[in-house]
Amino acid sequence: MASSTTALGGAAAPARAGLAPQNGILGSNSKPFAGVMLKKAQQVGPLSLRVRGSATSSPRKLFSPKAAAAKSGDGVQIAVLGASGYTGAEIVRILANHPQFHIKVMTADRKAGEQFGSVFPHLISQDLPRLVAIKDADFSGVDAVFCCLPHGTTQEIIKGLPQHLKIVDLSADFRLRDINEYAEWYGHSHRAPELQEESVYGLTELHRDDVRNARLVANPGCYPTSIQLPLVPLVKAKLIKLTNIIIDAKSGVSGAGRGAKEANLYTEIAEGIHAYGITSHRHVPEIEQGLTDAAESKVTISFTPHLMCMKRGMQSTMYVELASGVTANDLYEHLKSTYEVCLPDHVG
Repeated sequence: MASSTTALGGAAAPARAGLAPQNGILGSNSKPFAGVMLKKAQQVGPLSLRVRGSATSSPRKLFSPKAAAAKSGDGVQIAVLGASGYTGAEIVRILANHPQFHIKVMTADRKAGEQFGSVFPHLISQDLPRLVAIKDADFSGVDAVFCCLPHGTTQEIIKGLPQHLKIVDLSADFRLRDINEYAEWYGHSHRAPELQEESVYGLTELHRDDVRNARLVANPGCYPTSIQLPLVPLVKAKLIKLTNIIIDAKSGVSGAGRGAKEANLYTEIAEGIHAYGITSHRHVPEIEQGLTDAAESKVTISFTPHLMCMKRGMQSTMYVELASGVTANDLYEHLKSTYEVCLPDHVG
């Protein structure tokens, strides 16, 4: 589960605000739901707004017999490319428990021929196809593809997929509209610029209609999701200043992927926290792109990500300055009205 805390005030770190238990949750009742949950802080100084994205539930809730029983027919036929990584496994878990989706194809070149349950034993009870190499994948009868491959590898693969397929790409390859900016931050030129022009940025709460009609959806990054959900509505409404936006973000280790890296070994990360990607993190242009679109003028940020010694989760804290005449309560009310519309209370 990812969460972000928006702290609003001066440049100095704000005093800790006490969160009063009250009806600060979006919707008509107090049940948490998949999406955004706000808690109103009662204080004299800065405001703290907690935004919780609970769409990815606890890994302990891995199988829903009720969801499986509710499947009618085969539903939407899905292919998952790169299913053996952490992103792929989470996509498989969510789709397998959804009553309207049926996973027909799963690829993993290094695990080709294996049962998915042998790669991720916690999903062994699911009725899933055997893993195949991507070159052997049969897309006949498939309606949509979730591409969970690393950035830089998806462009040629997606370019070669049948035109009728709806595609959700979870890499960074189609998030940035400017291909020159992509080359600058990712170290190689984009090999499918025509698809870059076609792709839609898939932050659904903010671009729902565009996503609904798109053939290729670029799934947002983890940090950009936690940061844009609270900031974009405030920027659009001109409730905060566009200067001195400071972001302090923390992520669990699974966000770094499943590949073996010395910096991610248990003895390297246990009982500690460290900053990384200072001034060079690839999510910076993605965040700035979204905020710039909202402001209709260039926005730059100061962003420092940290790796925490936990396997999953995210905490992003944003420090911004209020626009003239704006109060902390104005921010709360605006975010509440924004997300109670796009995230109805029956979700969750």
